[in-house]
Amino acid sequence: MDSFVVSARKYRPAKFNSVVGQNHITNTLKNAILTDHLAQAFLFCGPRGVGKTTCARILAKTINCTNRTENTESCDNCESCKSFNEGASLNISELDAASNNSVDDIRNLVDQVRYAPQLGKFKVYIIDEVHMLSQSAFNAFLKTLEEPPKHAIFILATTEKHKIIPTILSRCQIFDFNRIQIEDIANHLHYIAKCENVMAEPDALHIIAQKADGALRDACSIFDQIVSFSGNNVTYKAAIENLNILDYDYYFKVTDAIIEEHVSAALLLFNEILNNGFDGHNFVAGMGDHLRNLLVSKDQETIQLLEVGNNIKEKYALQSSKFSLSFLIQGLTILNKCDIQYKSSKNHRLQVELALMQLCSINKIGVGNADAEKKNDYPKPAPIQQSITNKKIEDNTSAIKTSNGVAEATPSITVAPQLNTINSAVIGNNVIVNGGNIQKDLGSSIIAVKKPLIKTSSPSINQSFKSVVITEQIKDNSIEQKNNIVNAAKEAFTQQELEATWDKYAEELNAKGRANLSLALLSKRPVLINETIIEFTVNNKALEETINEDKMNFLSFLRRALNNFDIQLNLSVAMLEEKTNLYTATDRFRYLAEKNPAINKLRQAFDLDIEF
Repeated sequence: MDSFVVSARKYRPAKFNSVVGQNHITNTLKNAILTDHLAQAFLFCGPRGVGKTTCARILAKTINCTNRTENTESCDNCESCKSFNEGASLNISELDAASNNSVDDIRNLVDQVRYAPQLGKFKVYIIDEVHMLSQSAFNAFLKTLEEPPKHAIFILATTEKHKIIPTILSRCQIFDFNRIQIEDIANHLHYIAKCENVMAEPDALHIIAQKADGALRDACSIFDQIVSFSGNNVTYKAAIENLNILDYDYYFKVTDAIIEEHVSAALLLFNEILNNGFDGHNFVAGMGDHLRNLLVSKDQETIQLLEVGNNIKEKYALQSSKFSLSFLIQGLTILNKCDIQYKSSKNHRLQVELALMQLCSINKIGVGNADAEKKNDYPKPAPIQQSITNKKIEDNTSAIKTSNGVAEATPSITVAPQLNTINSAVIGNNVIVNGGNIQKDLGSSIIAVKKPLIKTSSPSINQSFKSVVITEQIKDNSIEQKNNIVNAAKEAFTQQELEATWDKYAEELNAKGRANLSLALLSKRPVLINETIIEFTVNNKALEETINEDKMNFLSFLRRALNNFDIQLNLSVAMLEEKTNLYTATDRFRYLAEKNPAINKLRQAFDLDIEF
């Protein structure tokens, strides 16, 4: 019976054009061979199963081929190619650094380098998993890697480039291998299935490619496993059963329950998923990918980003038409939050079920938020002169004859709209409101009826106008009274009154346990620049920041105590004079001589030098 050879080895690429998904690497190597610009050392980096060792072997085979094709490929007919295909080539040496990582192993390799090849131009040394070499082995390899013989070429392969010392990296040409795209892996698996006479559904091959996570070797191993499970007919159902992958249909069903706002159906589907042995965290991650695919499917330009089969693409395109863009974004936000909080939660199932209930309630939550915004959308307070628009109703008016025979109108009824601000003031004919209750103006004869503020979700015109105010005609002296009220808030004060108020506030702060701020205020005296501007100088920035933290409360106290609401407080930091440090003996002597001239006379009398 013929021995079975796994697909990863049986269909391993033997030429550059058969390498999958690494065109940027193969084209560069072919051009280097064609122009004879081969480096002395190569470093192939990348994740597992993407073709690093395969490209190293193809490169070693091609550079020793004596009859290369026009496309810079090996001929497979010359003696060198045949010996390579049979595994008997003496020009290629492979070393597994994972098991041969000592300095003695590298010394043995270095001893072999000086021997010229018996057949061909080059001897190629492939060192796999080179990051496993010890520090001493790396150091023993440096000199040979920097100045090898002309016939020696080193190809180093690793999955962890960051573990290689910089002195090795600087001596190599570095090639970074990419993860292989899902579509490329699926196409290669289709080629293998065709060669092996295996019937494979495209969706099943895409599932295998997704499970491989960019590694073609892993994809070939999974393909062999499923063929062993299902025979020569690889179906989508067989693939998801063997790989224990959650079926796309579950995600589509859960999403249908979400759009229909059917909470119980979504919870029952999640329970079925758990009973089938799937993890809740994987379901959350898969559900996030599903909504992401729906979001991508809404635009024909981005639908190409879907890495699924054509049948699944059509399902995504159909279901995405049922969702709005905002719905999908909110859903992704909910699932992302659930994904982050899943591990820290003690009740994992409740965490996922709560996310599903939130997804089913997105539309309801949106409507609720809209109603809440409408409910709280009260008109903003207008300026004092325009805060209330009076609507006069000429009702129950009659003419009264005075002694002079002049008719005078009776008090009219004024309707003022409901005010939503806590403190409002209108001087003159208008209304003064405090805490939502209409009161009598000091300068006018306005009688107000107290009515509580009534908030409704959708206020009507009648509900907006709740306060009925009965006003009388304002007398001539009301304007003077209004001016007196305004001017009373700008009373002048002296420097002594300012200091007394200043000290009083500092004492209150000290009594409240804020001694630091109290000392900061008492450190210097405030200066009254003009009628309303106060300037206060502090010694450093720290004091300035301390006072600024309480500046608004301080200003309010000063304005009330001094009865002047135009007071402004300016803080400034004093510029300290720089002190000159005496560094040398000459500097110190000159400083002392300026203080006491007799010292200089003493030095001259005894002919002293300034040395210490």
